[in-house]
Amino acid sequence: MTPDLFAAEPTPAERAAELRAQLHHHAHRYYVLDAPEIPDAEYDRLFQALQAIEAAHPELLTTDSPTQRVGGKILDGLVPVRHAVPMLSIQTETDTTAGGAEAFDARVRRELGLAETDPAVEYAAELKFDGLAINLRYEHGVLVQAATRGDGETGEDVTQNIRTIGQIPLRLNGEAPAVIEVRGEVYMRRDDFEKLNERQREKGEKTYINPRNTAAGAVRQLDPAITAQRPLSFFAYGLGEVRGWTLPDTHSGLLDALAAFGLPVCVDRCVAQGAAGLVAFHAQIAAKRDALPFDIDGVVYKVNSLALQRELGFKTREPRWAVAHKYPAQEQLTTVLAIDVQVGRTGKLTPVAKLAPVFVGNVTVTNATLHNENEARRKDVRVGDTVIVRRAGDVIPEVVAVLPEKRPEGATVFTMPHTCPVCGSAAVREEGEVDHRCTGGLFCGAQRKQAILHYAQRRAVDIEGLGDKLVEQLVDADVVKTLPDLYRMGLMALANLDRMAEKSAQNVLDALEKSKHTTLPRFLFGLGIRHVGEATAKDLARHFGSLDAIMDASEEQLLEVNDVGPTVAQSLRTFFDQPHNREVVEQLRACGVHWEEGAPAERAAQPLAGKTFVLTGTFPKLKREEAKEMLEAAGAKVAGSVSKKTDYVVAGEEAGSKLDKARELGVAVLDETGMLALLSTA
Repeated sequence: MTPDLFAAEPTPAERAAELRAQLHHHAHRYYVLDAPEIPDAEYDRLFQALQAIEAAHPELLTTDSPTQRVGGKILDGLVPVRHAVPMLSIQTETDTTAGGAEAFDARVRRELGLAETDPAVEYAAELKFDGLAINLRYEHGVLVQAATRGDGETGEDVTQNIRTIGQIPLRLNGEAPAVIEVRGEVYMRRDDFEKLNERQREKGEKTYINPRNTAAGAVRQLDPAITAQRPLSFFAYGLGEVRGWTLPDTHSGLLDALAAFGLPVCVDRCVAQGAAGLVAFHAQIAAKRDALPFDIDGVVYKVNSLALQRELGFKTREPRWAVAHKYPAQEQLTTVLAIDVQVGRTGKLTPVAKLAPVFVGNVTVTNATLHNENEARRKDVRVGDTVIVRRAGDVIPEVVAVLPEKRPEGATVFTMPHTCPVCGSAAVREEGEVDHRCTGGLFCGAQRKQAILHYAQRRAVDIEGLGDKLVEQLVDADVVKTLPDLYRMGLMALANLDRMAEKSAQNVLDALEKSKHTTLPRFLFGLGIRHVGEATAKDLARHFGSLDAIMDASEEQLLEVNDVGPTVAQSLRTFFDQPHNREVVEQLRACGVHWEEGAPAERAAQPLAGKTFVLTGTFPKLKREEAKEMLEAAGAKVAGSVSKKTDYVVAGEEAGSKLDKARELGVAVLDETGMLALLSTA
């Protein structure tokens, strides 16, 4: 049967409905199942197509449209919402030992009138998330309202803000009830929280105390655009009002049903038999608590049978059929004994509070990071202060707040030192940066391993066989203290290291000898000067022709180099103004490290100056690195991604998304032959 070539085009309403269904499906795959079926660019294309239809036909805009996630108008205030079914709290069991689970099971058995010989009670055991409780009201499958718990009877309408959370479906999957209120927790993952705080620190703005408070504050924002910028997540765990739906027989079955509706339900749950099952679950989660990607402060036990839940009923405002079983707190009070400054592998200076030992997050904490001088001053942490320390999972312990009322008299404000505490080099903070850094990269003991690895990497002088483990041994054994020491090593010094046979040692020495003949750009890049990458090193070498000319160039002369701005120029001058850095360079040359030097490049010899290329795929004759060097030698810039500023994409075999992006943007595409032809005529 042949297709109907004259079939009618879908109407805007049909196309909008189709796009909404596709976007709901793909959002669920991405946010809930973590198993996307299409790339982000394709999702964006579908989203933009729906936006265009809704802009042209405003009457087709629906409340469950994915385009409504991007925010709404700023509110004057949050409107109260009366809960159809109260959002009650559950009893907390503060005994963090196995006895807490056993006590709850004993109470349940007593209330049900069970004898010791009667079978074990079946429970649903799940996590107690550390976030903000939310009630989501769906009518005929569409999210119509979201409200906070409030006092349990009345909450606040936060619908606009909740729509911005990708994990929360705007429309439920399958045949949804006439009304179903889903209850759950809005929270923030630890990694998302750390990234958010890192962005705040980079901008020099205040950081947030913990994920729970940050999530709660984001949900209650009056401007949904601000909420949309906060990385929030959600787990469903219960119900409020329900109409037109027959509930499952068990709580575990209820959670399965919510998952089938497309709602995110935590997989860390189980059906447990009696007190022994609860104790085992509590211990199992305690063991993996630090590995969870989000904070919890306990687990929750619920009688699994909904019929037995109704039989047990409530005691004042708490159900008799559920309890929260706590874990030790992840925030504690302690005292700051001192503030030290540590130097990282890349030269970053970090103030660290030395603390009176305190047990928090299942470990004894004696140090906590203050991140940088701005952060230490914003929190106003001083020696002698009583502070709140937080440790959650594998996150480095940090001071989150000070109790100023407990501050001793005479406590002084912290100030970052002007010299590196390890090597004495100048410690500087570049304009627009929040971190202080040691400028003695080649000389500083704290940066020794990083400096050697950077110098030895393939894109620098390329010392084959000099990897992390060997560098670790060489530095720890004091065989190598500065880069020139690499070329002074003898065979026995290497062969005496652990797991280093004489043949392997000779191979390393041969690689070191080979590395002595390099190029000026590779050597310059290998010095690890801040902000000087491969492309900048090549531009500097091409412009000045010799290392001495680069070392002696003024900031004004450096600014004449292609793509060198004030930050790079200042970084170069700071580096070469340190006498010990110059000494290391001279010693490397004395050890035989050399390269060909030439005259400064003429502007006319840069036929592709100002042109940006992107390479993708495998070429028949050239390696990618060779093609890159040829283009850069002609003055071109070789970028890693395609944008509107790209002039050419050079595509080989198995070219991927970069080729697609080039076609989408109308960027000129060349093959290897076309690139070589362009170079020959340029």
